[in-house]
Amino acid sequence: MNFEINELITQISKEKNIPQNIVEETLKSAFVTAAKKHLDLDKHIEVKLNRVTNDITVQLEVDVVEQLTEGNEENEMLMSEAREIEPDVQVGDQLIREITLDEFGRNLILSIKQMVVQRIRDLERRKIFEDYKDRAGELITGSVQQVDRGIILVNLGRTEAIIPQNEQIKGEKYRQGDTIRAYILDVDDNATGAQVILSRTHPQFLVKLFELEVPEIYDKIVEIKGVARDPGRRAKIAVYSKDERIDPVGSCVGMKGNRVQAIVRELNNERIDIINWHDNSDVYVKRCFHPSEVKKLFYVGDEKIVVIVNQVDLAQAIGKNGQNIRLISKLLKRQIDVYGSDDFNKMSEEERDTLLTMGLAEDGKEEQEVEVTVSENVAGLEDDRKR
Repeated sequence: MNFEINELITQISKEKNIPQNIVEETLKSAFVTAAKKHLDLDKHIEVKLNRVTNDITVQLEVDVVEQLTEGNEENEMLMSEAREIEPDVQVGDQLIREITLDEFGRNLILSIKQMVVQRIRDLERRKIFEDYKDRAGELITGSVQQVDRGIILVNLGRTEAIIPQNEQIKGEKYRQGDTIRAYILDVDDNATGAQVILSRTHPQFLVKLFELEVPEIYDKIVEIKGVARDPGRRAKIAVYSKDERIDPVGSCVGMKGNRVQAIVRELNNERIDIINWHDNSDVYVKRCFHPSEVKKLFYVGDEKIVVIVNQVDLAQAIGKNGQNIRLISKLLKRQIDVYGSDDFNKMSEEERDTLLTMGLAEDGKEEQEVEVTVSENVAGLEDDRKR
């Protein structure tokens, strides 16, 4: 039986991206397992591969003893057993029994091949997991392999990733061969193999796209303070720069809107509101609701803000099906209740008390009313832009 050992090891190493020395050890290990099965002995088997001559040497190597040493049984054999293999062997001798490839037989050779294939798969799975386990949170580009029952299979080169339906932007359609960009959400190591899971709906996908398109963000001149998404429909992102010379919103928008529009196209025309973050929470809330006019703010504990807007701006402040208010709530990480100024003024004192004390902390912390005035708190709002 002729084996092109060097060619086989080189080919497997190249195809599976596994070092040649590991492939070689895997092949040796398969021969060891097969030899033990052939001899029906759990003893030390030495395998030597000559990649120049393509010779394979497989042999049993044990020391002959009168009594086995605990912990070293694999390297020793009792004389009574050894003489069944070599009748003239003596205690203290080393028994060497070569096993030719012809002895293995066709079935055992096929078994060796199956073992090598399986172990290479295991190594490949481990290699994929090791390569990608620390890459969660990165942006990655691949090509669509196929769409199977709503799940997008993405070819990343040396492995395949998936985008589950709940991580896809609704309304997007992909065909085989299409280029696709996504966020590495997780790398799962399970019995069927390492699985790279991608997302196009995660808020951090939007963050990574801005890092890609806006050099000021990549260089940390402009900082992303918060992000909230309704994937494929609308998103809000708050940005800030410590350098007063840098307009963070303008940096994200780009010349003639080229930067933000590139991101909008990538996200299936998802509308993006870019907000100029401010460390004064009153100003920040106001900017989140722009262009709706905020008349009053009530901070109810640490979890809730009641916002009173101009009555004519109420529908806009809430948004279609409550979309705008949900995104602002995510961005501010607080429950947001919005009322029109006329509706609020019509409330009885009891109704207002109920509204403004709901959800207070047990320490009895009272609500704080803050009147937001254009002259004092909203300087610089003219720089806010919506895209």
